[in-house]
Amino acid sequence: MAQPYPELLSPLDLGFVTLKNRVLMGSMHTGLEDRAKDYPRLAAYFAERAAGGVGLIVTGGMAPTISGWLAPFASSMIFPWQVRHHRLVTDAVHAEDGRICMQILHAGRYGYHPLSVAPSAIQSPISPFKPRALSRYGIKREIRGFVRAARLAQKAGYDGVEVMGSEGYFINEFTTPRVNRREDEWGGTAAGRYRIAVEIVKRIRQAVGPEFIIIYRLSMLDLVPDGNSWEEIVAQAKAIEAAGATIINTGIGWHEARIPTIATMVPRAGFSWVTRKLKGQVGIPLVTTNRINTPEVAEKVLAEGDADMVSMARPLLADSEFVVKAAAGRADEINICIACNQACLDHTFSRQTASCLLNPRACRETELNYVPTQKPKNLAVVGAGPAGLAFSCVAAERGHRVTLFDSAPRIGGQFNMAKRIPGKEEFYESLRYYGRQLELRGVDVRLSTRAEVDVLKGFD
Repeated sequence: MAQPYPELLSPLDLGFVTLKNRVLMGSMHTGLEDRAKDYPRLAAYFAERAAGGVGLIVTGGMAPTISGWLAPFASSMIFPWQVRHHRLVTDAVHAEDGRICMQILHAGRYGYHPLSVAPSAIQSPISPFKPRALSRYGIKREIRGFVRAARLAQKAGYDGVEVMGSEGYFINEFTTPRVNRREDEWGGTAAGRYRIAVEIVKRIRQAVGPEFIIIYRLSMLDLVPDGNSWEEIVAQAKAIEAAGATIINTGIGWHEARIPTIATMVPRAGFSWVTRKLKGQVGIPLVTTNRINTPEVAEKVLAEGDADMVSMARPLLADSEFVVKAAAGRADEINICIACNQACLDHTFSRQTASCLLNPRACRETELNYVPTQKPKNLAVVGAGPAGLAFSCVAAERGHRVTLFDSAPRIGGQFNMAKRIPGKEEFYESLRYYGRQLELRGVDVRLSTRAEVDVLKGFD
């Protein structure tokens, strides 16, 4: 049988290691990274995605220094004692034949604490704390923190690191005149501004050796005033490659940008054209990102030469088996991310553990398991809205006999209203998914049927 997605599922040779496909699970903070007691849960979360066939996983961001914290005592890789917690994650992923990189993220002026630092003392509009401008010595200290974090990641068993150089965080603040007003060797010219990025990558490569993946997340489109020109971005990419990066990942927009970059109204693969512009300028693989949520879209992006890999974060939160389903010709069974951001980003910003509106097991893999029932029941479910659909599918999966009633002529409840709103067309995908799951699970669906008392007799 012909491979359904030949580009997406083809291996990628990095020279010293080969990735089994072109899918990168992009970095996304879940909240599980912040507490040592949650690392067994984090390990299970990533292991399930590795078992689902992802070629390369990138963790949520880990601060390399205390001044680089996102928030007080947030996720970090600073001290040797932290290695043992991360080893739980890497061992779990490797047991499922997966590969994983740790993202090193210095928050810079986005840090939500009074110890934050930046190239210049310019406050972010999304943080109440004004950062301290770093001295020359302070810059070198932060660079050493990145190198130390990479060494500890290697010791913890990670296959590589991703250096976060985009989205308005610390390194990105240095690379643009928006925040970098320095006139010394760490500012002034474009080369001076991106010098810190080059130094970090170069020194990490010297520290970890040649057979360790270094991904650099490059801000290719700042979407804020006083951002980098395209010529400066190309020059930075070339310098990053020369410094020893293995892969360049695409970053789109700062967190303070006013332009939507991942919301549902953003067209699918709406920013792949940016990555394509860099093709041919560097010789290392490029990853494109943002709103790539189906195997068809991913295949098209790769087949048209926009990038060498595709990054998906939320789609793998919605369905950990995205890749294996695509490979098996079961794309119609994928629970497609609708870019609602309600349980992933909204939870993260409110300091709750992330999850998924469509997949409540996400980040709860050790707590919410759908085991076969020992006592099958004959269940009636009234209402074929999202809640009724989800319950019916899970109950049937566990072995119960399920009959689903709704007085409407089609499934979906108020999703049928939501999907008609311009920019909410992705909601069609959820109804398609549930329709297929009802069929696969053998649920008896009775539409245009009111659940009167006589109809419900005989159920448990």
